[in-house]
Order: sequence, then structure tokens, then C-alpha cells
Amino acid sequence: MDGNAITIIILAVAGVASVLLFAIKGISDQLPDLFDSFRRAREAWKRLWEQQDEAAKPEETEEPPPPVTVPADDEEPPAAA
Repeated sequence: MDGNAITIIILAVAGVASVLLFAIKGISDQLPDLFDSFRRAREAWKRLWEQQDEAAKPEETEEPPPPVTVPADDEEPPAAA
């Protein structure tokens, strides 16, 4: 190998390493926001399930609905004239 090939290989390795470091830095800068978003989504999911559980339980202070009464109709309907 001559000097030019060695120089090109060194520059290529340095270029690949710098691109990898740039990509790793970009990803690591986004991780805190990703973790915050995940935490908020998990809390919202828990609140949703708690609200559904509360809606499914009857309230203790709530009165039961009054019983349905059907009037007894002992009289005959009026005859048509």
C-alpha cells in the first residue's frame, strides 16, 4: 500500500466515526423527551382505567330508581260509536 491509500482509509474511518457520533448524539438528545412522553402516556392510561372503574361502580349515596308500576286497567275501553 502506498501513502495515498493509507491516508484515504484513515479519512474514511474518521468520517464514518464522526457520522456515527453525530447520530448517537442526536438520538441521546431526544431520549429525555421520549421518556417524558412515555411517562405522560402511562399516567393518562392509568387515569383512563381508573375513571372507567369508578364509572362501573355504583355510587353508595345514589338512591336506587323507583320501581316501575303498571296501572291496572280493569275497565273496558269505550265502544266505538
